[in-house]
Amino acid sequence: MPKYGVADYGLLVWYGNYYDYEERLMMVKELGFDGLERLYTTSAEETLTRGAFLKKNGMDFATVNAHDVEHSIKWTAAMGKKYVWLNVMGGNCGRGRDYYGQRHEDYIRQINDMTRVCNKYGIDAVLHNHLGQPAESQEEIETILRECPDTKLLFDVGHCAVAGGDVRYMVETYYDRIAAFHFKGWKISDTPDSPAWDRRGHFCGLGQGDFNVDNEYVFKYAVKKGYDGWFFIEQDTHLQDPKLDLAESLEIMKKWEAEAK
Repeated sequence: MPKYGVADYGLLVWYGNYYDYEERLMMVKELGFDGLERLYTTSAEETLTRGAFLKKNGMDFATVNAHDVEHSIKWTAAMGKKYVWLNVMGGNCGRGRDYYGQRHEDYIRQINDMTRVCNKYGIDAVLHNHLGQPAESQEEIETILRECPDTKLLFDVGHCAVAGGDVRYMVETYYDRIAAFHFKGWKISDTPDSPAWDRRGHFCGLGQGDFNVDNEYVFKYAVKKGYDGWFFIEQDTHLQDPKLDLAESLEIMKKWEAEAK
């Protein structure tokens, strides 16, 4: 049975930050979610304390986000979770541009090295595809997955679709390498041809967008395959109380799950 969570970038933008992590967790619990994607922590003691709070309240998380990548890896493994986000310096992904001044081959080498270390601890390193970053287009995502065969994918359906990718092909082809999913809608702005991706529109809740992001197909495909991992809502931009947006998106996902069974 899949778990429903919130990838909380949009909450951080709306509220300003985490002023009380436990309060934020209880908010998403009341909405019906199973947890937040990342457990933010600065020490081993805080990791255990927050992990215990989650357990006591029937909540969960997917990965630890510590003050540095080494501790993120070690504490994620110690807490029995399955993946951490890739955290490397960057590189060129085939479009003739450098990312943080590094070459494509350096980027790939660093991904493979971080993946190797994660695997030593029994967890996966995951690539989060994202507009404006090295893993933006479908071609770029597939290039990285091909050259980094042990790396998994945190598949952001919205970013892939807005970048022109075929999300049906991606979930069907790479299902076995997908560690978790991010779902969101896209609202086109009045400058859809802007070179800056965040001026072409903004991400919104499920059912709120006016661009075809085939979240439903991807979601139902995973359910029919027996997926039992995390489905995350990641609504980067809230224009009203996030609780309203998140409740609506969760209701839509629950409806899709019922229809897929």
